[in-house]
Amino acid sequence: MKHKILIVDDEPTLCEALRFNLEVAGYEADVAYSAEEALALDLTSYSLFLLDIMMDEISGTQLARILKANPATASVPVIFCTAKDSEDDMVHGLELGADDYITKPYTLRNVLARIRTVLRRTAGSATQSDESITFKGLTVLPRNKSCIVDGVEVKMPRKEFEILLMLLSHPGHIFTREQILSEIWPDEVVVLDRVVDVNITRIRNKIGPYGRHIVTRTGYGYGFME
Repeated sequence: MKHKILIVDDEPTLCEALRFNLEVAGYEADVAYSAEEALALDLTSYSLFLLDIMMDEISGTQLARILKANPATASVPVIFCTAKDSEDDMVHGLELGADDYITKPYTLRNVLARIRTVLRRTAGSATQSDESITFKGLTVLPRNKSCIVDGVEVKMPRKEFEILLMLLSHPGHIFTREQILSEIWPDEVVVLDRVVDVNITRIRNKIGPYGRHIVTRTGYGYGFME
C-alpha cells in the first residue's frame, strides 16, 4: 500500500512541485493551502504530514499541536518545511514532537530523502514488541502509544513517549545523549543535545513520582533506575 502524504503550505507553486515529485517517487500526495483546509480532511488516512510554519490564522506549529493532541493522529510523523531557520525555531519545532525540520530553500532531493528516512523509522517502530512495560504504577503500552500513571493516561508527544519507552525497556542502563539522539531522531537531522534534556525534564514532570527514577549521570547521560 502506498504511503499517503499531506502537504500543508500556503504557496501553491511550491505545493504543486512537492506533490508532483512525491507522486513520481511513488507516494500518494494531497495538498491543503491552510491549516483550516487541512483540518477539514480525514487526517487519519495519512502516513505523514509535511507542514509549513508561517501561515495565516492557524500556524503550522498550532496545527502540529492539534495533531499531536488528537489520539487518532498523534503517532503520525510530522516534518516541518519552513523558512524559519533559527536555532530556537528548530528546537521549538522538534520539542513539539516533529520528526524532522527542513529549512527553506531546500532541494526536492533532500526533502524526499528526509521523508524516506522518517517513514522507514516509523515502520521500524511499528515492528517493536507490543508487550506493555510496567514499573509499579507506571505502564507504557507500545501498541497504542500510551502511558499510564497510577491508572490515569498521560498524553505525550511522540518523542517523549519513545524516549520513555527506550529508558524503561532497559532499566539500569545509562544512555548517552548521542545514543538517544541517534535512536529517537533520524541521523540526517541536526538536533541539539539540549533537546534531549528538555524532553527528559518534561517526561519526569508528566510521570509524577516515577520521574525520580529517571536519573542523570553527569558527563554520561540518562537511565531508568528501579
